[in-house]
Amino acid sequence: MAPRLRLHPPSRPLHHQIPPEAITPPSLGRLASRIATLLMGKHKPIWDPSTDCGDYVVVTDCAALYTTGKKMWRKQYYRHNTRPGSLQQISMDVLKEKFGGAEVLRKAVSGMLPKNRLREKRLARLKAFEGEAHPFKKNLIQFGGRVVGQPGWEKVVRAVREGDKERI
Repeated sequence: MAPRLRLHPPSRPLHHQIPPEAITPPSLGRLASRIATLLMGKHKPIWDPSTDCGDYVVVTDCAALYTTGKKMWRKQYYRHNTRPGSLQQISMDVLKEKFGGAEVLRKAVSGMLPKNRLREKRLARLKAFEGEAHPFKKNLIQFGGRVVGQPGWEKVVRAVREGDKERI
């Protein structure tokens, strides 16, 4: 029996930016699960569990993240370095105050990624910022002058397709 040949697509990650107005409506968990899907590449038809085909994700305005209920004050994050008596815990509101909303989002996304050798690579592609400004504006995918994912970019795609039909 011949060995099975498995072709892997070239690793060319894309940049997705979650617009600032999209951060306010979904809660932390819903946003984190959407980001985890983009980082893993499960939204692509070429997805393969053994291949890292995910995209870069740029999230802005992480200071506006919110949770439902009383999770902000009751949720605890634990650390332990295996020495007796070294258990440390910090609540979500203190973590957000000390390190910002980007760290809270990073921890939420980290918990939703599979615990395997690709986890750190995927998490490194998450770029989260407290405000609107970020250094990745040149790297965002643009189509017809509009950033993909921003409101109105589908209209540009339709207009280009209509123009192609007329040309052909």
